[in-house]
Amino acid sequence: MKKLFKHAIALFSFTILMVNANAQDGQALFKAKCNTCHLLDKASTGPMLKGVKQKWTDAGEGDMLIDWVTNSTALIASGKSKMAGEIKGFSPMDMPGQQVTKEELDAILSFVDNPPVVEAPVAGTPTGDAAAVVEVKTKPNYKENLDTFYILLGTIVALLITIIILSQSILNLVKSDYFKTRLAEQKSKEGNNSSVTNILAVILLIGAMTWSNSTFALSFSGPGEATEPGPWLLVENSDVYFLVVINILLVGVIFYLKSMFNKLVGLIQTEKEKEEKAKAPKAIKKINQVLTDVVPIEEEHTILMHHEYDGIRELDNNLPPWWVWGFVITIITAVIYLFNYHVFETGDLQYKAYDKEIKKADAEVKAYLSKMAMNVDESNVTLMKDAADLSKGKALFETNCVTCHNPKGEGNIGPNLTDKNWIYGFDIKDVFKTVKNGTPNGMPEHNSKFNPVQIQQVASFVLSLPDAKGKAPQGEILEK
Repeated sequence: MKKLFKHAIALFSFTILMVNANAQDGQALFKAKCNTCHLLDKASTGPMLKGVKQKWTDAGEGDMLIDWVTNSTALIASGKSKMAGEIKGFSPMDMPGQQVTKEELDAILSFVDNPPVVEAPVAGTPTGDAAAVVEVKTKPNYKENLDTFYILLGTIVALLITIIILSQSILNLVKSDYFKTRLAEQKSKEGNNSSVTNILAVILLIGAMTWSNSTFALSFSGPGEATEPGPWLLVENSDVYFLVVINILLVGVIFYLKSMFNKLVGLIQTEKEKEEKAKAPKAIKKINQVLTDVVPIEEEHTILMHHEYDGIRELDNNLPPWWVWGFVITIITAVIYLFNYHVFETGDLQYKAYDKEIKKADAEVKAYLSKMAMNVDESNVTLMKDAADLSKGKALFETNCVTCHNPKGEGNIGPNLTDKNWIYGFDIKDVFKTVKNGTPNGMPEHNSKFNPVQIQQVASFVLSLPDAKGKAPQGEILEK
């Protein structure tokens, strides 16, 4: 049984590895053979591929899908496939045949139906080569953490001083002859009280801890050597949370010591002293009286209303002052809000505040792009002649454009890029715009695939291509 279990685990692991490997192969094949005309999440030059295998299978033509991919023209001409006839009208250009096996096609379609989850990049974040240059690092705000650290550390010091004072007061009280005498009197009247012994033991233990010379120090593990100017001490978020917990615990200790002190004082008080203390007005009672304006029970007869029902009479209590004050503040706030946002318009309503935030964000994106040399568009693009830029443009062209334009740019589905005829313009600005936004005749947009610099590199490489015999000239715009 153990041997069978091991074999099952090994088989499961192998299956997982094969699935992952298949997904990786499918992703690479999709980028190499399909990405030029097809997108994962929407239609482009070609239709969206997600779910296409299931559609062909539901139509009873699942076995013909490989024939469509390898030679769509022949499949359409044969008239055997209804699906091929429907897809034919999607684009004015026929799908070029792809050299793939059935296993490779299955890997591609598996990847398309179950693509890896990738977090969406923040607006303005460079992709491609630029992304390799800019390394994104997520780290705490050490400056704010250090300020918080100072505040929390100061609070801890203040709380510790308070604890020491309370503990010292308790120790002085316990050690005093007055306390011992009064406690002996209370014991003689009430008998042995084990709770007194327990309380004294706890207080003496805490007092001894705070009285001793033992010190406790927090140790923080820094994240490493700083690579740029910053605070002298790198305080992690976990360190801040730890100090907050320490503060909460110390506050709890203070309340506990205070309650213990009150209990000790209560142990040595006489009955007369307790009665006088109970009669004395407390601050909490005063605050409660001010907030609620409640009439004492012994005086409720003064606010009894005259009507009565089934022996029940109603009290004519005033509204709680806190509620009245809150209601008045609400009215005042509403008036201020009305004049601020609608009469004088000194404040921004939500839609105007939203517009301002959008403009601010756009300005920040433009500043970022400018800083990263990504502020290239149709209005300011220039022709690149540096060998390194043209080499990068060539690599991008070979990966994304050869399916439609062939390796030398002589044209296939797309037009010949090396002759003197141009459909949408021969200037670098025109070519940049065409590559970026695509065209109605089937040229897909590449703005979602390339960053501005990469589009500039591809456009510059296209304009550097030498003449090559290929597809017949198209367009009426001639290079001067």
